[in-house]
Amino acid sequence: MTESILIIDDNEDILEFLSVVLGDSYQLHLATNGEIAQTVLDKEIIHLIISDIMMPGIDGFELCRLIKSDVEYCHIPIILLTSKNTYKAHIEGLEVGADAYIQKPFSSELLQVQIANLLKNRRKIKEHFASSPFEDVRVMAHSKTDEAFLKKLDEYIRTNIKDPNIDIDMLAGHMFMSRTTLYRKIKSLSSLSPKELIDITRLKQAASLISRNEFSFYEISKMVGYSSQSLFSRNFQKYFKMSPIEYFDSLPRE
Repeated sequence: MTESILIIDDNEDILEFLSVVLGDSYQLHLATNGEIAQTVLDKEIIHLIISDIMMPGIDGFELCRLIKSDVEYCHIPIILLTSKNTYKAHIEGLEVGADAYIQKPFSSELLQVQIANLLKNRRKIKEHFASSPFEDVRVMAHSKTDEAFLKKLDEYIRTNIKDPNIDIDMLAGHMFMSRTTLYRKIKSLSSLSPKELIDITRLKQAASLISRNEFSFYEISKMVGYSSQSLFSRNFQKYFKMSPIEYFDSLPRE
């Protein structure tokens, strides 16, 4: 999947320059002010934001503050670009939640490395969560807001885990979000669809039950909402790279 970057700058030359530098590696969305940026965020799955600080209307500091305080977007890493070469400006950028702060004029190589590192770290966390039977969903949180969102989502799925029909509509109703907004949030945070997140939560609960050695695999598959033991086994293998019996055999014995 090609990751998408939203670039916000009122200078058309900067937008054109960054399009040339980043266009071959990422899917780009361009905005000349905060209002246009908001429209893009409402429609697209964005993996990273690059924003100038000095803009008419909503400046970069205020935009960063708004994004980082909104549950729908607070997980998106933000790089602030500025010509303000002062310690105070740097501190303010970090205080509003910026993940990186780059001074103009900047080298395109420095920007590319900074982007690559931020996205790579996010990818590693997502992959670790998806492939680790006991890793808590909150490992993917990048803020207290994200942590609360993921905890509420996880608790709902686990409370209703025996129901094989949990779907995005049920999740959206519980989270007081539209289907589209919830899908974007979950996909951007975890690289998983809501259905895949439900499946992984079922399988993590199954891994916990397997480790207790109190139930058969058939019983466990029913307890976590699978109508078919064969489907349960296939999905377990898909995400954790081992079958339920192989997982059981790998557990330490007292």
